[in-house]
Amino acid sequence: MSRVGSAPPGSPLAALALLVSCLALVAGSLLFDAAPAHASQLIDRNATHVNLAVNARGEALLTYRVGTRVRRVLARGALNARSSASSTRQVSFKLDYSGGWATHHRLVWRQFRDTCNPYDGPRLAAAVETCKAADGSYWALQSWQIPLPDLGFLPWLPRQRASWLMLSHWSGPTAQLEVYTDWVYNGRFQQVFGRFTYLGRPVYGYRTTRLGSPTDAFGRLLYLDTLNAPAYGRGWRRENSFVTHKNTGVFCYGFYRFDPGSGGYARPKSWPAQKRRGPGTGARYRITVMGPGVTPDIRWEGPGLHRYDSRNPVDVAYETQQNLILDSYHDRICRHH
Repeated sequence: MSRVGSAPPGSPLAALALLVSCLALVAGSLLFDAAPAHASQLIDRNATHVNLAVNARGEALLTYRVGTRVRRVLARGALNARSSASSTRQVSFKLDYSGGWATHHRLVWRQFRDTCNPYDGPRLAAAVETCKAADGSYWALQSWQIPLPDLGFLPWLPRQRASWLMLSHWSGPTAQLEVYTDWVYNGRFQQVFGRFTYLGRPVYGYRTTRLGSPTDAFGRLLYLDTLNAPAYGRGWRRENSFVTHKNTGVFCYGFYRFDPGSGGYARPKSWPAQKRRGPGTGARYRITVMGPGVTPDIRWEGPGLHRYDSRNPVDVAYETQQNLILDSYHDRICRHH
């Protein structure tokens, strides 16, 4: 697991960053065993033939296959999200994997009346099923690869290739993910930074593991992917994952070279010990994050940067503009230009 923030490994700022637990990153393979308990909620892995139905009582029936086995899950009892600053528990679904028998003591799925209307909500990344319920609220199932290995490695274990099926239920606006790119350390490295908010308030958690995986219901990991990075190869690769900062919802990540053998990263046995990897700068970047509470997952995508030229007035003006945005966040960690 790499150091989070804008300090390259070995610098004094990087050493300082080690003292701040909320800056730590978590490897995608570790996250598979330490998923957040509450988010756009995890239903299952590697689901196919997915169907979503919602009845007039506000219950959702999810029908899908895992391998050759048909599964039916009844979900209810959650809408939207609570603010990270609230003193109450985060919302979460009540999930009945018996298909409704445990809840209603009958085979609900046999006579489940679907009242879904055509979906007219916001465009969602990785959506496989959507629904506009009779009460005007929205339901969605999204599926994407969450536990990919970091630092651009191709998956070498089956669980790293798994697609997670996520359920959400919301009304009104979804969460907002602001993302910007700039250069740091006199133009030597590229950086992505931004802020994650819901209804204008920052989204953040309170506790993480030693390696940075959220341990409370409010924390979220942002998954950063890079496209056609020369250090990794063609296609989209997982660069890293990291949390937003407490109280601000701000994040910043610098593209440096990292040692896959330290910091909690997973690496294939064929990778030589102490051989560094990266930087993962690519043609494009994307960040995907689970929505707060049971709101839908959000994705941003944008172009990467070229090599910084201090003699180019366009580069200088762009960097100045991005620095002003970063400074406006007043985040005590993401401050390096």
